[in-house]
Amino acid sequence: MAKKLYVSNSEESTRMFKNDFLESLTKIHWSVPLIFWIPVIVYLVYKAYAIGGLSVSSVALYYFSGLVFWTLAEYVLHRWVFHYHPTSDWGKRIHFIFHGVHHDYPKDRLRLVMPLSASIPMATIIYLIFSLFFAEYTLAAFFAGFMLGYLIYDECHYAMHHANFKSGIFKRIKDHHMLHHYADPEKGFGVSSSIWDVIFGSGFPKKNKNK
Repeated sequence: MAKKLYVSNSEESTRMFKNDFLESLTKIHWSVPLIFWIPVIVYLVYKAYAIGGLSVSSVALYYFSGLVFWTLAEYVLHRWVFHYHPTSDWGKRIHFIFHGVHHDYPKDRLRLVMPLSASIPMATIIYLIFSLFFAEYTLAAFFAGFMLGYLIYDECHYAMHHANFKSGIFKRIKDHHMLHHYADPEKGFGVSSSIWDVIFGSGFPKKNKNK
């Protein structure tokens, strides 16, 4: 019999902190990232174009580059950070908070998109790292695309667990992610796209329709 890869597949949640305030920071409605980050993205594009004086083509180039770069960042974070297997009790606790809880309770509606308590500090750190390689206004355009990629990932992730796609690209993306959860969590690390799983050889073998 195959090993069960989750604690509960219902929409129930589990408590992560004894402190009520800390516990509240771990839960978020799927719409909150859209409400918070879309104005930030719009401002960054405005900053690059209206304040920084970049041409429309330059803004579009950096914006699209940031969007594409997000897909690689998503894969790297998911595979080598979120699926790192610590051995210490402290490390296991941190891993559970950041990602283990999602695999234990994959349909928990309030823990399927990243809470602002985590996404804001992470975005700030990544922005500061990017600032070492980009000028101010090109960074604004690049980071706007990068954050759009993050939003697509976050909202796709929620949809993969709760929307019922009948056909098309979203069904294929969902099927890919469901295999990650219910067949082999050490494969299929792309969520919004499976392209990097193909490139790095971490995808799932295609079914032989002749069998």
